[in-house]
Order: sequence, then structure tokens, then C-alpha cells
Amino acid sequence: MARVRTVRSLGVVGLVLAAAVTAGCSGSSSGPPAASHASSGSGSGSAATAGAAPAPTESNPPGDIPDNQAYVAFRPSGGAFTVKVPEGWARTGQGGTTVFTDKLNRVEIATAAASSAPTVTSVGSEVVPRLRGQVPKFDGPKVSQVNRHAGSAVLLKYQGDSAADPVTGKVVRDAFERYAFFRQGHEVDLTLSGPVNADNVDPWRIVTDSFSWK
Repeated sequence: MARVRTVRSLGVVGLVLAAAVTAGCSGSSSGPPAASHASSGSGSGSAATAGAAPAPTESNPPGDIPDNQAYVAFRPSGGAFTVKVPEGWARTGQGGTTVFTDKLNRVEIATAAASSAPTVTSVGSEVVPRLRGQVPKFDGPKVSQVNRHAGSAVLLKYQGDSAADPVTGKVVRDAFERYAFFRQGHEVDLTLSGPVNADNVDPWRIVTDSFSWK
């Protein structure tokens, strides 16, 4: 009788173990759905990241002159002309050349005596070769005749590398506009420059249209 009870006990234990094994296998088979759910969670996280707000766009890219920039009249000592330049820019001068700079932009005003007015041909044959030897990576010169409030001028557009920043060593690719004005033996070369991607069409127009003979 005791032996029968032992057999029955073993049978019960066997059933319990079988149930445990079955439950274990069932739990193992549920693994993939759980993994699939985690993958789905990862996907929703990526979607949330992709839908996040992008970094704000700069309102004034490097080199852009602000729309509210003020201008003041500049007239060299004993000079026969005036021209408006951006107010607050740093000023340097040497001989007949005066330079105004701010960040990446530059206005250079050079005066010289001249026996005849510059022409598209003379600028192309004389000025372009000279600048090619002075401006690093000088490229794309285009010479044309334009009209400003002061009258006719010869415009030379080109590109070149700026001087390296003394602190960072950074070099900027610049766009140049050189206007040559002439009257009664006096030539004034007004050169405007700034980064090629800057939108300074209006400021440069203000400066060049403000030029007038006195």
C-alpha cells in the first residue's frame, strides 16, 4: 500500500514538472513578441526624434549687413567727393586709401590722379592682371560699364580669398565689387567686399549710389 502511494506521489510530481516545463516553453515562445514590441518602441522613438523641431536658422548669415544699418557721410581731407559708409565700422587709412571694416565686410576707398577715365578695356588689361597677382585665388573677373547717381563708372566683379584671421587662421571666400569713378583728372576706386554667400546687394547699392563729386 505504501508502494502505491509512493508511485502516486511520483506521478503527481511528474505531472507538476511537466506543467512547469510546458509553462517554461510557453514563456520562451512569447519572447519574440516581446522583442517585436521593443523594436516597435524603438521605431516610435526614432519617429519622435525625426519629428523634433530643427535647429533655428540664423536670421543674419555670416557677412550679412543688417537691414537697419545706419550710414554716415565720409569726405577725405581736401577731397573732391563724399560717400556714405556704414556707421560704427572700424576705420584705417594710409596715403590715399581709407578702409572701413566690420566683421567679414570691407569698404576700401582709394584716390589717385589719372590722365584719362578708366574704361572697360583699360580695367580688363591693366587692373585685372594686377589684382590677379595681389588677391589669393583671384577668379571670375567681369568688367562692365554701370551708372550710379554720380554718373558712369567701370565695375569690376571678382572673387578671391580673404587674408587669414590672425586669431583663428580662418580664410573666407570673398566677392568683390570695384567701382572706378573719374572726373577732371581724379579717379576714385570704391571696392566693396564680403563673403560670397552674404546678401549685401542693398547695402552696397546704398554706398555706391551715395558717391558724389564736390
